[in-house]
Amino acid sequence: MDTTVATQVGSQAVDRASALLALIVESGAPRTFTSLVDELGLAKSTTSRLLQALERSRLVQRDRAGAFRPGALFSLYAARPSALHDLSELARPTMEHLGDLCRETVNLAVPRGSQLVQIAQVDSRYLVGATNWVGVDVPAHCTALGKVLYAYSALPLPLGNLERRTPHSPVDRAQLDHALVEVRRRGWAVSLDELEVGLGAVGAPVRAVDGSVIAAISVSGPTTRINDLGITKLGDLLVAELRGLAALLGHQRTEGVA
Repeated sequence: MDTTVATQVGSQAVDRASALLALIVESGAPRTFTSLVDELGLAKSTTSRLLQALERSRLVQRDRAGAFRPGALFSLYAARPSALHDLSELARPTMEHLGDLCRETVNLAVPRGSQLVQIAQVDSRYLVGATNWVGVDVPAHCTALGKVLYAYSALPLPLGNLERRTPHSPVDRAQLDHALVEVRRRGWAVSLDELEVGLGAVGAPVRAVDGSVIAAISVSGPTTRINDLGITKLGDLLVAELRGLAALLGHQRTEGVA
């Protein structure tokens, strides 16, 4: 076999393996051997050979039923601190676009244990409201970001009494639970004067390939300016913009899911 033909054959194998891996990772559920053969249209022997190579590399693995799912390397990567940095970088263009549209502060937050951690920010275009929230410890139930993560089970619900930061903060689980029902119904969360009097925010979920919520993004600023933007309009804008980010993460929207 000459060099040109060998290169073409090798490139074809890589393309097929890549397509197979992408299908398994982006499916959001384990895939059977038969479903992979049918969807890609490859010969059974070729599919089997490629899957064996991907298994050896820990890129895919089989569950107890024999179906294929993303392998250990994906879990190891997700557990690395650099994964948060990569998420921040991936979200940056979306956050900057939201900042251009709203001119207010845009924050990205992720769950860490039972805590809300803000990992990236695009600053407000205004002098008033340009607080840096990255790394600041705040009670999640008083924030739009936290309500999003609570509503979609990315954060465990708080136990015991809720901290009352202002007269507008949720004070008990019944009040918080009602707010979370509204988050799931609308697809976005709102916090007005709950963390600080005069501070408002609207947040929406960031979904991973399987549809699970792994982060939240909010737009925040003085309550008067957030109200001027229109709460519902801002919530719907966030949901629409974050669909693009979710698509980059491999999530394919289904009917009824934000």
